[in-house]
Amino acid sequence: MGVIAGEERHPGTLPVQHMGAGDHAFLCYDRETPGWDVLTAFVWAGLARGEKVIVFGPPHLSETQLRTRLRDAPGPLVATGFESAQLEMSSMRELILPAPRFTADRQWQRITEEVGAARAEGYRGLRTYIDMGWVADLGADLDLMVDRERRAGHLFADGFYSEVCAYERDRFPAPVLEAMCRAHPRNLLPALGRLRCPYGEGVLRVIGDADSATYDCFRRAVDGALRGLPRGRPATVDLRRTGYLGPECAAELVRALTGPPALRSVRVRCSPGHALLLRRLGADPAVLDTTG
Repeated sequence: MGVIAGEERHPGTLPVQHMGAGDHAFLCYDRETPGWDVLTAFVWAGLARGEKVIVFGPPHLSETQLRTRLRDAPGPLVATGFESAQLEMSSMRELILPAPRFTADRQWQRITEEVGAARAEGYRGLRTYIDMGWVADLGADLDLMVDRERRAGHLFADGFYSEVCAYERDRFPAPVLEAMCRAHPRNLLPALGRLRCPYGEGVLRVIGDADSATYDCFRRAVDGALRGLPRGRPATVDLRRTGYLGPECAAELVRALTGPPALRSVRVRCSPGHALLLRRLGADPAVLDTTG
């Protein structure tokens, strides 16, 4: 899988499980790994939170095919969502009707109407997954789309609406993907089980799933950031965008923190759950920060 220029440095990179209310996220996927697990997780989380969920799938897939892709979701939530109409399948053509051509104003108007309907029906939010294959399907102008993404902030201002814009890599020129990535406040990891560990300015950010499959990546990142850190030099390990923290990776972090010399100048920012695991493995509670 390729990486878009600047994508790994995007400050808003996170796994889909960490998407919050009001987030506007970019997802780039390859044809060979189309990110159905990301879609499934996004849909499942919205249903679990009591949100209305609308999926605008790839134009070449039927509703039946889309439903098949969502069968891996745990429990009965997806089936119940379809039955209650909390979960709906649609298309950009349907959304902008009766307008024959896409305009940002028409799309925004219709999304605003859907937001109003979701509020009136008592949902806690509205989230949409929009596969951008519709751009070619409707013959929309790419410059117009870049402009739409840059100016869509008003849709998310009150935190009720959230959106994933999913781009298949082969369908868009690289400069367009780079512009789209920059235009979105959030940048999703392309699949579940992925891990990125950017390091800079004394902060190691652990983004995604740190488990047995990604252990080597995690170990190298910890080694590079913490091993040999001079005593007293401050550093931070940020686990706030970590999904699953497996025992192997947690133990590796604790070894780095407690091995000689003990790195008491290192702060670990993490969730209460991750803090509990690290404490049980021997981490000093004084270095664990769960406040932010």
